[in-house]
Amino acid sequence: FFRVFLCNLTMFSSFSRRVVSNARAPVWRVASRGLHVHEYVAKEKMLASGIDVQRGLVVENTDAVEAVAQKLVADYNTEWFIVKAQILSGGRGKGTFDTGFKGGVKLAKTIPDAVDYTSQMLGNRLITHQTTKDGQPVHKIFIAECLDIKKECYFAIMLNPKFTTGHVVVASPKGGVDIEGVAKETPEDIFTLEIDVNKGFSMEEATALAGRLGFEGDRIQKAADSMVKLYKLAIETDATLLEINPFAETNDGRVAAVDAKFQFDDSSAHRHADIFCLRDDSQENPKEAELREHGLNYIALDGNIACMVNGAGLAMATMDIIHAYGGEPANFLDVGGMATAASTAEAMKAINNDPQAKGILVNIFGGIVRCDRIAQGIVDGVKEIKDPKTMVIRLSGNHAEEGWKILEDSGIPFVKASNLDEAANTVVRVCANM
Repeated sequence: FFRVFLCNLTMFSSFSRRVVSNARAPVWRVASRGLHVHEYVAKEKMLASGIDVQRGLVVENTDAVEAVAQKLVADYNTEWFIVKAQILSGGRGKGTFDTGFKGGVKLAKTIPDAVDYTSQMLGNRLITHQTTKDGQPVHKIFIAECLDIKKECYFAIMLNPKFTTGHVVVASPKGGVDIEGVAKETPEDIFTLEIDVNKGFSMEEATALAGRLGFEGDRIQKAADSMVKLYKLAIETDATLLEINPFAETNDGRVAAVDAKFQFDDSSAHRHADIFCLRDDSQENPKEAELREHGLNYIALDGNIACMVNGAGLAMATMDIIHAYGGEPANFLDVGGMATAASTAEAMKAINNDPQAKGILVNIFGGIVRCDRIAQGIVDGVKEIKDPKTMVIRLSGNHAEEGWKILEDSGIPFVKASNLDEAANTVVRVCANM
């Protein structure tokens, strides 16, 4: 997942104002918290900003396909159609449905073909290399014009905690393919540019980048114009990722966004109700959606050690050290700096109800959050659980002594750890023997 930010990849660029140094990819790549939207939503936002895109319409049933296809023929003179399953995952084209039907992106040379492909996709689950083994449900299909593509590039604007001045532009002349593969095999083909938020992304910089990507003639200006507009869109919408792959040149002279992945900062929801109302909960793990309502950042993983931590950085460090001791985390769970006893209790119940988790590691470093409130939430949650899992707890910092007293006086079963190293080692050994 490339959107875990540049520090996870090896990239070079003489074009960049700041060369990104080599960095070992961390053991854990956890998607940042944020709203992901479907391709068709991203394209609507780009069209509204004056950015050329592969044009199309969304259908939710097969009866609508014929009319949509006829409209695309009338409006855009397209001869063929691209039928795209709308899920929040990459690798759709090479995916397989739970019915055995292969491919979530299909070329339809006739309207009946478009109807048939849509019927094969709608209502079924698409499994790709980025989804779980169960895949994601397909409730919408994007029927798009078929473009005659001459050249495919990659272009993205993203936030990266490694850089503090603003967004980072990432681009490559090798688009339409897995960008992580490009970064691994030919890192010289990845160009990066750190943007100073006070100065913005200038047309001069965009024009220079377009030239490096291989655009020529008037396509340079078209590409640069779209790049600058994408940056403005990222700023205006509090986007943490705008990824265009491919960012393509067509044989009739267009420069268009053919596919797109957009992500927006969850903390900006109050400013962008028009975007956040488009959240598709059907694409999420039900537990993730449920815990988000309690202000908790939860991501399901494949291991057997459940984690409850405050702070995303500490959560990732906790998962790394679990892995270092030979264990596998079952989840990423950040209770956040504003955690209350009530929200902590919900978190505790959720991870205890995870059937694949054999044990739980609680790692709390009290700063903004108070350890006694976390402790009370743990107690409240465990008391509602019939058969609580083995739990190793480490508390340190703000009101830690009070927290330990609450836990010890409660009578709930747990193992006390004085530091993270001890806690991780203990929970891995306990789970290995179960």
